[in-house]
Amino acid sequence: MGNGVPVFPRPIWLDYPESGMTRTDHFQEVLVSMLLDGNAFIRVIRDDSGVVGLTVLNPLRVDVIRDASRRIIYTLRDTQGAAIMAEDMIHISEMRLPGELRGRSRIDLVKETLGLAKALEEFAARFFGQGSTTTGIIEFPGNLTREQAKNLVDGFEEGHRGLRKAHRPGILAGGATFTKTGVDPDAAQMIESRRMSIEEIARVFRVPPSMLSVTTPGAMSYASVEQNGIHFVTHTLRPYIVKLEDAYTRLMPEGVFLKFNVDGLLRGDSTTRAATYSSGLQAGYLSI
Repeated sequence: MGNGVPVFPRPIWLDYPESGMTRTDHFQEVLVSMLLDGNAFIRVIRDDSGVVGLTVLNPLRVDVIRDASRRIIYTLRDTQGAAIMAEDMIHISEMRLPGELRGRSRIDLVKETLGLAKALEEFAARFFGQGSTTTGIIEFPGNLTREQAKNLVDGFEEGHRGLRKAHRPGILAGGATFTKTGVDPDAAQMIESRRMSIEEIARVFRVPPSMLSVTTPGAMSYASVEQNGIHFVTHTLRPYIVKLEDAYTRLMPEGVFLKFNVDGLLRGDSTTRAATYSSGLQAGYLSI
């Protein structure tokens, strides 16, 4: 391929893709669309001089169809079905099944996992909101009317329900006794289940558990922060970077390509870098 050199002047749309929006904001919208919907749609605005702007569309409002001539056409739902031809649209999909025009969202593919995480959050909120030590039954030696039973339960809950009132001593009169029937969070494996949900969601989006403060045995694959960072760039960021590079290169002139520089993210510690420079000087492919 030869040696790549920077192109000057840079395309104006690369630094200012849309009026009032920076390049960072633009790519952030693209990645959010890909992660949440599985598709990113970027409309290409042209005039007589070429590409003058890029607009990221809401993926929930874009339909992809193939007409009778087998051409791909994009339609916008909020503009009475305005059609956009494929040459005026950059469509980046994360995971696309054979024969399908739209990509699949990771969230749609793992709804059960996300549903379990949501259910555990709700359970934990209710568990601790009602007090974690008062779940049980009140036994009374005699017969109680419905109203007396209700008053007995209401009076007991009034003094114990809620996180602030948990663990307070209680008093039951008339020979009544309280029998605990609740299950401890550890016994129900609630804590382990919630931790597993975090790891499962991180696995779906290819995020190393160590970056989410998960420090359980086995979650830390590398002993150093630098190696964890390299692992994140290689296995998490790299697939998205390649997709962006391929998609935006089609807007460049022939022989010109878009390339993201991730050298700053892949730098090792100072000792490793010094050893690399020393080896390069000794081998002759680096100079002072």
